Amino acid sequence: MKYETVIGLEVHSELKTQSKIFCGCSTKFGSEQNTNVCPVCLGLPGVLPVINEKVVEFAVRAGLALNCNILPFSKFDRKNYYYPDLPKNFQTSQYDLPIAVNGYLEIEVNGEPKRIGITRVHMEEDAGKLVHAGTIVKSDYALVDYNRTGVPLVEIVSEPDIRTPEEAKAYLEKLKSILQYIDVSDCKMEEGSLRCDANISLRPAGSTTLGTKAEIKNLNSFRAVQRGLEYEQERQAEVLDDGGRIIQETRSWDEARGVTLSLRSKEQAHDYRYFPEPDLVPIVVDPAWVDDIRASLPELPDARKARLMANYGLSSYDAETITASREMADYYDEIVKKGAEAKVAANWLMGEVSKHLNAAACSVAECPVSPENLAGLISLIDKGTISGKIAKTVFEDMWESSKDAETIVKEKGLLQISDEGAIIAIVEAVIAANPQSVADYQAGKDRAIGFLVGQVMKQTKGRANPDLVNKLLKERM
Repeated sequence: MKYETVIGLEVHSELKTQSKIFCGCSTKFGSEQNTNVCPVCLGLPGVLPVINEKVVEFAVRAGLALNCNILPFSKFDRKNYYYPDLPKNFQTSQYDLPIAVNGYLEIEVNGEPKRIGITRVHMEEDAGKLVHAGTIVKSDYALVDYNRTGVPLVEIVSEPDIRTPEEAKAYLEKLKSILQYIDVSDCKMEEGSLRCDANISLRPAGSTTLGTKAEIKNLNSFRAVQRGLEYEQERQAEVLDDGGRIIQETRSWDEARGVTLSLRSKEQAHDYRYFPEPDLVPIVVDPAWVDDIRASLPELPDARKARLMANYGLSSYDAETITASREMADYYDEIVKKGAEAKVAANWLMGEVSKHLNAAACSVAECPVSPENLAGLISLIDKGTISGKIAKTVFEDMWESSKDAETIVKEKGLLQISDEGAIIAIVEAVIAANPQSVADYQAGKDRAIGFLVGQVMKQTKGRANPDLVNKLLKERM
């Protein structure tokens, strides 16, 4: 490989507090424009901010879950810049003394584990939202909604340890999973509560000197992050191959065209003239409080994955898929707790349940089939009451009606036929009607019996016990 790609990600995640970081205004998404505002978050003269304690708690939770050191003393700073969606002309953030530093998270790409360092986790307030009449690159005008101003954020900055766009996507997926597990953010990218800026540079393979980076903005999905980095990787390689040089700049991802576009040059690092926020006292964190928060953390994705593999014998892929979402992992544990065999439960969850959830565009929390009812359906299959094929039909009815499986089976007369006497006549009729398939089977063509089984199942409307049908066919041939 001629070049090595170096990627670092800056992720902003809105915290799930009821009120803003320095005032009592609501953080509710989707309110009428400029209604969740007050003199404090609008930065009017003479007002004083007051820190929301829940924001500090959530930031500490995030730092601990990301294996960071929690600093006993941190402070807020003013980050000075002018932009229409920033009413104070500065953003209250953290600079040299953030709440958490020196963490990491583990990812796995193509079966290979990798540790990505996390430089820092810090608290800050969100800016407002500009609504462009056109695209971010070309607009006739823009309107500003200050509802989001003052909504609490944590910014999570990675080390430049990511080497491929695929690793970047895996990092974001794991980070989102962790933040949702610890219940500090809903991480809805479509609502802007999880946003990512990506820094990417190329350097000659084997070099340890960082190349000139470009920052990519407007990445509104994990897929967009991967695609944007892939495009920028190719663009920078072409520039270098042609003897050109990379310009340090900010670029915007154009989803429709699949390209990055230059927004503004950034030849030198911007001087934000940080200075300590004089209206807020420093934050002194009690170590005992940190210990209490650490003790309250739930089982995190990696630990849960390891448990499912160790206790239930699930494959790494199955366990990774199930534990990617806390809701799905909770749902799965509940199915098994209700008596379902672990591997069968995993197959149903990743199969029929996920298929219906995707089709309905809903989450596991909204699934109309409860874990208890799904476990009941699996139990009917295990006992031979219904076949696997009939079970899928029953599941459809369960999804639509929210009834339990046993009720549906009784109402629709779907009990599996496991009485030899009730099947023998049909088996013999199928054998008599298909002499060629019988001859093929007797000649050693084992596949031929599959056709005969299918004919019996067709005549019994799928209710015959397939194992019993196989047995009777073989005996009579």
